[in-house]
Formats: sequence, structure tokens, C-alpha cells
Amino acid sequence: MFRRLSLLCILITALAVFFMLFDSGMDFDYILPKRLLRLATIILAGTGIAISSIVFQTLVMNRILTPAIMGYEAVYLFWQVLLLYFLGQSGLSLLGLNGNFFASIALMLGYSWLIYRYLLPRARSNLWLLLLFGMVLTMVMTTLTQFIQLKINPGEFSVFQGINYASFNRSETQTLLYATVAIGVVGAIGYRFLSILDVMALGQEQSISLGVDYARCVRWGFVLVTILVAVTTSLVGPTAFMGVFIANIAYAFAGHYQHKRILLFATVLAILVFLIAQILVEHVFNYKTTVSILINLLCGMYFLVLIVRKRGMA
Repeated sequence: MFRRLSLLCILITALAVFFMLFDSGMDFDYILPKRLLRLATIILAGTGIAISSIVFQTLVMNRILTPAIMGYEAVYLFWQVLLLYFLGQSGLSLLGLNGNFFASIALMLGYSWLIYRYLLPRARSNLWLLLLFGMVLTMVMTTLTQFIQLKINPGEFSVFQGINYASFNRSETQTLLYATVAIGVVGAIGYRFLSILDVMALGQEQSISLGVDYARCVRWGFVLVTILVAVTTSLVGPTAFMGVFIANIAYAFAGHYQHKRILLFATVLAILVFLIAQILVEHVFNYKTTVSILINLLCGMYFLVLIVRKRGMA
């Protein structure tokens, strides 16, 4: 395990140095600071996505689901298109990057609170019912977002298309600092529950028989996942299938079921994938494609393969 992890860390370090220095002209006034900001965003987003995906899959006992199924990314995009529809492009500049960041997080957290306050009690004995509610709400909000897109002018539509894709170019130093604090706090709290997650991975009945307050742990687990997803989505935008890809590759690489090891592998892999995608976008495709397109293509194909394999094994 440690040999694989060491090799991945060496590869990330080499790619990070290449990313920072290649064709930079050693410009310490503009190019290198901007690249350093993007690199920090990659590390932070990879960490948040990896942890939230692994924990969410443990809570729902399914490795082909991601937190996106609950509609957090749909809420984020719906908020962005509403801003453009009612206030135009001036709405985004009025809030500013930091204001939009905090507003997006607040809305996703509020949406999550409504789900857990009114839907979770009804689905307490059936977690799949909660996931079904999430899927339906996601479809509804996605449809509303698409409907509003038809109402905005071409300039605003172009701005929304940019928001619709994950990007590491939108973050600023202050936003990154706030996101670092939020993810750091969640990580510190969640670290205490890693051993409980190991037990919960055995199933609900086994967890309860071993003394775990299953309902309480699921509730707190969803809260931590929601915060991570809200922060990472507000920071870089929607990432769709990224969580499925990273989680399953991490399970294969780790060769172990302890969450402490799996989360470490998942974090390193997420950073590696994001870093490779960003290098390709900047230095191979010359910004003629986006990180989202590359990641969704890779992860979407893997998702289909994963489903086909599971159906074949059934």
C-alpha cells in the first residue's frame, strides 16, 4: 500500500513542478502566482470531492452513487441561472466572487436542511426513498434551469455555460482561504468518525448490533458530506461522475477497507486526475476544451463500464 501511495505522491510532485514551471518564463509577478492559486484549488477540490464521495457511498451502501444524486449541484446551477435571469451579468459582479461563493454554500446547506428536516423522517427506515427524492428533485431543478436558460440573452447564456463547467480559474486567494478553513474543520471532525464508518460499512443491522447509533451517524455523515460538496461545488463548479471514478479506483488501489487508508488514496488520486486534466487543458488543448469535459468523458465511460460489469456479475 505505502509503495503505491509513495509512487502516486512522487508522480503528483513531478506533475506539480511541471505545471508550475513549464513555459512560465519564471514570471513571479503574474504567471507563477496564478498557477500556484490553481494548484492550491486543485488540491483542495480533490480533497473535498474524494472525502465526500467515499463517505456518501458508505452511508448509502452503494459504490456507484455520488452526492450529486441528492441535487446539490443542481441547486448551485439553478441559483446561478436565476442570478443571470433577474440581475443579468451585473448580478454576478454585484455579489462578487466571494459573495457568490458564500451565497451558493448557504443555499446548498439550506436545501440540505430542508431535505433532512422534512424528507429524512419519512425515509428513516428506507434510505433508498431519500435517494429517490433526491433524484426527483435533481430532475425538477435541472429542468427549471434549462427552461430559464431559454429566457436569458446570448451573452448571459455564454456566461452560464462557463459556470456550468468545473474550472480552477475562478477561485481567488480569499475564497480559497475560506474553503480551506471549512474543509479543514470538517476533516478534523470527520477524523473522529473514521472507525465508526468502518463499522457502518458492514451494514445497518451489523452496525446497530455492535453498538453504533446508526441513525445519528447517518444524519451527521450527511451533514459533513453536504458541507464538503457545497464548498467544492462553489469553489470549482459541478464535477458530475468524478466521485464514482475516484472512489472505485481508490478501493482497488488501497486493497483495504479501512476508511483511513481509502480516503488517503482517494484524495491523492483525485488530485492526480485534476492535475493531469488541467495540464492537458492548458498545454495540450490550449484551452479549447475544459477540465469538466475531459473528466466527465473519462469518468462517464468508467461509470458505464462499472454498471455493465455489475450487471454481468448479477
